[in-house]
Amino acid sequence: MTAPLPKQELRKTWRRPEVILICGSVIAVVALLLIIISLLSREHREANENAARAASNIVRLIDADVLRNAELYDTSLQGMISAWQHPGLMSIDPELRHLVLFDRFTSARFKGDLLLLDQDGYILADSTSIVPRTENLSDRPHFQSHAKDPSLDMKVDGPFKTRWGFKDWCISFSRRMSAPDGSFLGVASGAMRLVYFKQLFRTLDIGPDSNVNLFTTKGLLLARHPDLDGRDLIGEDLSQSSNFQRILREGSGSFISVSSLDKKERLFTFSHVGNLPLIVVVGQSVNEVYAIWRRNALLVGLATSVLCLGIFGLAMLLRRELGLRRHAETELKVRAETDALTGLANRRKLDEVFRAEWLRAMRSGKPLAVLMIDVDNFKAFNERHGHHGGDEVLRNVALAIERNLRRPSDFVARYGGEEFVVALPETDIVGARLLAEKIRQGVQALPTYGGDTQPVTISVGIACTVVTSEVLLRDLLNAADKALYEAKDLGRNRVEACDL
Repeated sequence: MTAPLPKQELRKTWRRPEVILICGSVIAVVALLLIIISLLSREHREANENAARAASNIVRLIDADVLRNAELYDTSLQGMISAWQHPGLMSIDPELRHLVLFDRFTSARFKGDLLLLDQDGYILADSTSIVPRTENLSDRPHFQSHAKDPSLDMKVDGPFKTRWGFKDWCISFSRRMSAPDGSFLGVASGAMRLVYFKQLFRTLDIGPDSNVNLFTTKGLLLARHPDLDGRDLIGEDLSQSSNFQRILREGSGSFISVSSLDKKERLFTFSHVGNLPLIVVVGQSVNEVYAIWRRNALLVGLATSVLCLGIFGLAMLLRRELGLRRHAETELKVRAETDALTGLANRRKLDEVFRAEWLRAMRSGKPLAVLMIDVDNFKAFNERHGHHGGDEVLRNVALAIERNLRRPSDFVARYGGEEFVVALPETDIVGARLLAEKIRQGVQALPTYGGDTQPVTISVGIACTVVTSEVLLRDLLNAADKALYEAKDLGRNRVEACDL
């Protein structure tokens, strides 16, 4: 298991230029994506609002037209009732009476017949002929409704098919005729052919794959344009569909849902027609509503993707270049701090380590020991075997010293020529002497070189101190150097210590 990095190392890692570059690139890309998403979301809402606004305008046009015709019917019905109740109406010529009752109503397009029915459902007056037809219409829903309901308000009923004339789908507008005491005298009714709504809807620009519908508040479909796969859906009961229930509950507005008729997702915009039991619904195709937005979103998405990939690509290239540069700088630093011959740290690195260990020892109050090592009789060895042999021996001595250093904090460097220095943090004089003796024996055990009968040996000087503000690093090194010279004076291949 890998040990967690210290906080200092983590801080150094986060401060690396390549890490800062990657983090900056990620932040830039995230900020760019958030801006793009925000703009696209706003455009999406605007597309929805614009479509709903356009559909709402169409709904208002239909409302106004339907209300205008409903008012025309209501005016005609009230005129018929008022004229019929006039005491002198029956004394005039039948043709004139017919003209008084129905005026010019029959000349209007898409209008059905106007009828006056008595309390039993028989026709008293008929807009289609001077002589009323002998039909009984007491079975009609609107007649039965007026017979039971004393209200004099106009009612709308249907759809139904006429028994004569055009014989197509119609709705009826009707009013109750009551006596002064409120008793039921009959019904005045007028039929409107639903083909009128078809013609009206065809004149509206609702867009491709969209439709306009007229419903009763009971959920019966009265008109639809265009037809669904050529089917006549007039009279279809959609009162139990969730969409119609929502329309009935909210009264007016818009929402997106799947149509219960063609199973397509649509934006429904709807409104009640005044006080009439009629509802106009425009169903726009969601694909058409968001077609332009989706095209723009695709283009913006592609452009943003290319831009983000470009940012990441450039960031990775820069990261690679920065990594190569950092690697090169690290390698140069290592070379600058490494002795080329032995591979140990050089004098420059040793000074850096000593300063750090000195400060650490001062903070901790623990001892710091130094070993000063010198190869014995190295000048004479060089004269016998040349510089190549001398270099080989120095490398072997360096390896022997390194092999005997067990702790990560122990540090060895080539001090110059045939001299080496070992820094031993948190080590007292006893521990330093034991390690020095071990190193001396390790060097003495090295194989002889070039036929020499005597092994290569070293002399070691030791100095140790508890670091305080009164003690200087220079004093510690001088003491180790003094001990080294004492070891040489006493015969070499030995370890000596000097008190600081």
